[in-house]
Formats: sequence, structure tokens, C-alpha cells
Amino acid sequence: MLTRIDHIGIACRDLDATVEFYRRTYGFTDVHTEVNEEQGVREAMLKINDAGDGGATYLQLLEPIRDDSPIAKFLAKNGEGVHHIAFGTDGDVQEEADGIAAKGVRVLYDRPRRGSMGSRITFLHPKDCGGVLTELVQAAAKPAEH
Repeated sequence: MLTRIDHIGIACRDLDATVEFYRRTYGFTDVHTEVNEEQGVREAMLKINDAGDGGATYLQLLEPIRDDSPIAKFLAKNGEGVHHIAFGTDGDVQEEADGIAAKGVRVLYDRPRRGSMGSRITFLHPKDCGGVLTELVQAAAKPAEH
């Protein structure tokens, strides 16, 4: 079941300057940064709040690391701004995608890929989602506490 807005993805040209803007303006803290070679981005996840399902809601800031990445292409066409919305699931992201596909929505990946912070992700075609690129996210399992 989809349980939360996991994050809103924002394309930017300068990750460090954009992180600083969100820190200074809204007080969001930089909880995670990484380079995702497969997606061709350097990213930062800024935590907004905790969600009731054990997950959280973030802003995901995305800077391209190569010209052929989807984010670089988005920036060239649209400039900086909202790139996608992501919904989190408390279950298996493949099962969520299969259920949504059965309703006539195209899923962009045959199987989930690695996303931020070790999550499993897939995307839904924006033409089937009212013009909105939509991501489904299964958060990485948290280590057991002792």
C-alpha cells in the first residue's frame, strides 16, 4: 500500500548552492548525499518530517553529473524546478508497480532499480499520470535495534 509522499525531486544545476538555500530558508537538514552513477546524478535528501509508517518525507535535490542523464535533459528543456513526485510503500515496490500496471499505467522499468539511501524504485509514465513523472519507493530495511 502507498503510505506517504516519500519525496519531491527537484532538478538543479548547483547542488551545493541549492542545499544551502533550503537549509538557510527553511531550516531543512542535509541528511544524505550520494552519487548515483546509474541515474547520472549527485543528490541530496533533505528531511522534512517523519511519516507514520516509519518512513519520512524528503526533498530530493538532483544535479546531473553527465550530459546524457535524464536530469541534464530535463534541465536543458525545462530549467530548474520540480522533476517528479515519489510515493512510498510499506510493501514491495514491484507488487505496487504490478498492481498499478494492471490499471493501465505504464511502468518505466521492468524491475526495480537502486534508489537513494539503498531504496528500491521504479517510475510511472507521466503521460499516464496527468503529466507528472511519478516514482514508487520502497525504503531500505532499517537495521534491527539491539
